[in-house]
Amino acid sequence: MRIGLMVGSDKERSRAERLAGLIADGVAAESAGFTTFWMPQVPGYLDAMTAVALIGQATERIEIGTAVVPIQTRHPMIMAQQALTTQVACGGRFTLGIGPSHHWIVNGQLGLPYDRPARLMSDYLDVLEAAFAGPGTVDVDNESYCVHAPVDVTDPFETPVLLSALGPTMLRLAGERAGGTVLWMADERAIGDHIVPRISAAAGRAGKPAPRIVAGVPVALCSNDETDDARAYAGEVLGHADFSPNYVRLLEHGDAEDVGDTMAAGDESAILTRLRRYRDAGATDLAARIVPLGNDATERTKSRLRTQEFLSSLCSAL
Repeated sequence: MRIGLMVGSDKERSRAERLAGLIADGVAAESAGFTTFWMPQVPGYLDAMTAVALIGQATERIEIGTAVVPIQTRHPMIMAQQALTTQVACGGRFTLGIGPSHHWIVNGQLGLPYDRPARLMSDYLDVLEAAFAGPGTVDVDNESYCVHAPVDVTDPFETPVLLSALGPTMLRLAGERAGGTVLWMADERAIGDHIVPRISAAAGRAGKPAPRIVAGVPVALCSNDETDDARAYAGEVLGHADFSPNYVRLLEHGDAEDVGDTMAAGDESAILTRLRRYRDAGATDLAARIVPLGNDATERTKSRLRTQEFLSSLCSAL
């Protein structure tokens, strides 16, 4: 299992320091030996692909990906244009993670329709696939898009695409038409019993390689008697499932009731045991979302660094 880091909005840094700090985090992740570095598109925060492009310029080896960018906010031709530009900036190390997001973001915050998201994703992929095929004209007419436009960003450059696939239809699309899935709030049983069989079968039917299954997992190194508090805190800072019916339906396939239940928390042995369970369930990649613990910024920084150092030591063990 490849070991990577997933970051989120950074409330510890001032707004003026956030972008430079994020780039420094990417450089530090590469230096520590992590394989991947993932950034979500957080509402109202730094733009993920812009930040990824800058991290790509500051690093040399680490894969950098979005986890994930909502498709409704960018026309697929604009997404392709930005993704190809980002791929050039990253020297071929960029992975585009996209998804249909959630109704409370797309409709509630942005006032955009949230109808038939899986159908929209299928139509969206028609355009992306054509745009990523190389310089030339993209000609796509489907239910959602009528595109007849040029693409002339770079020579053909493979840009892997992962989907935030939680339900059966999205998992089929991720297996048949993308390189795999980026997950959040999926515990071991949901991955092993729900995600892996569906996405693998779809990839097999399409004659594609085994899909990547990137498990986003909160992690906190702490004493074992602090585990319950750590899980409760993760639920507060990372958001509750009941805001998003997509996550509620996913949780029904596993044992977790909320994001805190998916967390690898406790001492070194407890974390290693939990992460091995994710690996054995079928996760090919870990996107560790470190949850720093402490009463103030200094304590939380020390907690984050301790957890990151321990995760770095596992890069060869998992």
